Amino acid sequence: MIPVTGVVPVLHEVTVGRFPDLSHFKKHLFMSANMIGAFLFAPLAGLLSDWLRQRKWLIAGALVVNAVALYLMRLEWSYSAYLGLRFVEGCAHIASLSLLLTLGMEMARAESSGRVMGFLGASMTLGVAAGAPLGGIIGRGDPLSIFLYGSFLMAALAVVASCLLHDRMGDRSRFTLLELVGMLKNQRLLAIPYLFTFVDRLTVGFVVSTMTFYLRSEMGALPQQIGWIMALFMIPFALLTYPAGRFSQPLNKLKLMIAGSVIYGVIFMAIGLAPLGAISWLMLGGGVAAALMFAPSLVLVQALSGEHNRALAMSAFNTAGSLGFLLGPLFGGTMVGLIGYQGAFLATGALEIICALLFVGFVRRVRV
Repeated sequence: MIPVTGVVPVLHEVTVGRFPDLSHFKKHLFMSANMIGAFLFAPLAGLLSDWLRQRKWLIAGALVVNAVALYLMRLEWSYSAYLGLRFVEGCAHIASLSLLLTLGMEMARAESSGRVMGFLGASMTLGVAAGAPLGGIIGRGDPLSIFLYGSFLMAALAVVASCLLHDRMGDRSRFTLLELVGMLKNQRLLAIPYLFTFVDRLTVGFVVSTMTFYLRSEMGALPQQIGWIMALFMIPFALLTYPAGRFSQPLNKLKLMIAGSVIYGVIFMAIGLAPLGAISWLMLGGGVAAALMFAPSLVLVQALSGEHNRALAMSAFNTAGSLGFLLGPLFGGTMVGLIGYQGAFLATGALEIICALLFVGFVRRVRV
């Protein structure tokens, strides 16, 4: 996860800095191109893995592709080719992430699912939290060095994955596409964590693009400051995701997700109205609220998916999140053009609150 947010503090430098004539919409496309690949490839990764009955070598191969794409982004390209490499990077990243999460789900017993999924969520968010300040420090002298270090890291992980990972797939028959679609139709409550992660990741897409441009151009924050502001959100998110997973085990997961979303939405709306110093504290509070949403949503996907459909269920979860992340920068760019930065923050925070209120009536139906 480190290269995902490592680029955020230097987003202005690796877009407008390299291509000065970019429009507001086109510079936002840099973050969306990655998520287009993730959105399209997340379900394919799960289907391919279940069909081949293989996780380990698909993960290692995806990490190699990720490393190559990051390395090539250092070189001189047209902006279209640059976006193409971002697309490939997104495909490879989501494949490795989805299948790693699936391995974790297959290792977890029912009584320990909250702890295992909380630990996996904490690992992910810790990587995201580390990426933001590291990106600000590494990219301070040469913004493009972010891609070089990210490439080396992904290549090293490919070696580690090939040596240490072990498949945990049980004995079962292969699924056809129609059978997989039928499974999703029969598990309609999965739409709840999918919609939550869609909206949550949309706000994250907004943060890593629109908010970064806002802090840089409107608030005068330097890349290193931006990195630490992002870290103030992700560090409590990372540290509290595992406790939230354990805490959620005996409780109703949907109630926690609703409470976290309302708090998060209110904080998000306040960020657009706050001075630079107060934004740091608001981001800290947002990280606490985000942990209350993320870990329970992972546990809910595991509980609702059934023992034999976890790869597809997690891939669909990541697809919904990737679609949100994809639309976040585009939504943010559009809102800024229509109602300005403050209005864009208010509109994005309101989406979180509306999503929470939509599912208040489903609390009794979700008994996990």
